[in-house]
Amino acid sequence: MTQTTNKARVLIGVRGMDKEAGERISKVLLGMPGVTQAQPDQGQIAVQYDPTALTVMDLLRTIRKQGFLAGML
Repeated sequence: MTQTTNKARVLIGVRGMDKEAGERISKVLLGMPGVTQAQPDQGQIAVQYDPTALTVMDLLRTIRKQGFLAGML
């Protein structure tokens, strides 16, 4: 049986995120098992992840632990 890689993409709005914070949040997200991409851009971050390993709430909680308000766009 062939294993397929599941990928999902979500755009998350992050209130008060500047360029430096975006880079820090991206690094933290990329450290999570299942996250393959985290691209910050002007108050939002596009995240590609494996939905069998993580939920959107897991991503939001991780961003909120960094001290930012975050939600889906």
